[in-house]
Amino acid sequence: MSRPFRIAIVAGEASGDLLASHLIAALKARLPQLSFFGIGGPKMMAQGFTAWWPMEKLAVMGYVEVLKRYREIAGIRRDLKARLLQDPPDLFIGVDAPDFNLGLEADLKARGVTTLHYVSPSIWAWRGKRIHKIAQAVHRVLALFPMEPPLYEKAGVPVTYVGHPLADQIPLHTDKKEARAKLNLPLEGTLYALLPGSRQSELEYLADTFVQTARLIHQLQPQAIFLVPLATRETRLQFETAIYRQQVANLPFRLLFGHAQDAMGAADVVLVASGTATLEAALVKRPMVITYKLSPTTYRMMKKRGYLPYVGLPNVLAGRFLVPELLQDEATPENLAQALVNLASDPRVASYLEGEFTRIHEQLRQNTAARAAEAVIACLPS
Repeated sequence: MSRPFRIAIVAGEASGDLLASHLIAALKARLPQLSFFGIGGPKMMAQGFTAWWPMEKLAVMGYVEVLKRYREIAGIRRDLKARLLQDPPDLFIGVDAPDFNLGLEADLKARGVTTLHYVSPSIWAWRGKRIHKIAQAVHRVLALFPMEPPLYEKAGVPVTYVGHPLADQIPLHTDKKEARAKLNLPLEGTLYALLPGSRQSELEYLADTFVQTARLIHQLQPQAIFLVPLATRETRLQFETAIYRQQVANLPFRLLFGHAQDAMGAADVVLVASGTATLEAALVKRPMVITYKLSPTTYRMMKKRGYLPYVGLPNVLAGRFLVPELLQDEATPENLAQALVNLASDPRVASYLEGEFTRIHEQLRQNTAARAAEAVIACLPS
């Protein structure tokens, strides 16, 4: 394995950028001559990844939202496919983004390229029949969650359980006062972390709701502080615009660039858009309310196809409702504010959740990057 292997990677959002960056670092530690290229984000590029397109081009959620940008996204996939088939990589890794990656992986696999998919699509939650498409598209799945491998093994799809890198990165105990000191926040008093998502499409639906929720909490708890970590300048501008639109510039918002885990660690309770951030909140061991909004059409379609009564990862991993979920029409500022205040007022719930989240944390802590790197190296040509 002395020649300089070339690995193509496609990651479509912030969570995929994080996963792929850890994997690249682990692979380069074992095989420094590897080169990486494709579609990715800043964390991947910091590890030496060459981005042919920025991942923001793919960071869209929901049927209706994707349709609005279908031509652009389809054009990127067409151009990427042509480029990869003209000069095939030694290995292709699709990181999440299944609607973009699986078709591309199938085409590459048919032309003799070894393909891996890192992060199983949510076949345990909806669209379970997609496992047959996955079997046709990939040589191996790298699964993050323990309930996934049995599903693939039953379908005859090679799979490796690697755990979740956030469980390795986040300590088993996060000290609240240390997190507050790091952010120069009061060590006492009630703090709420508000995480409305990392995509601009998420902020379109959630920014005003989060701002209105903070206003209602402020009426009940005038001393409360609201931490709002935002992933990009664009999403920060969206949230600031919602603050001014709702005429609440006087509320004690603390807007942060990044620092989502620090904000959650400093908070007493977290309001979080469904997604990877719900897992982060669980690993930080903070009580949370999970929420989400989509276009009505997209929500009806996804709800109709869903298998589980919950969507948040902490609830999925626990197999029951550990934390409340208020979605779509139920995600009113009044409902969200009441649920958050209730959690902030009950230390017994916080203690119970800390124990449950610790069990999840230990199950997911598998030295993920090293495990994933071993699986990738085993798939490289000999």
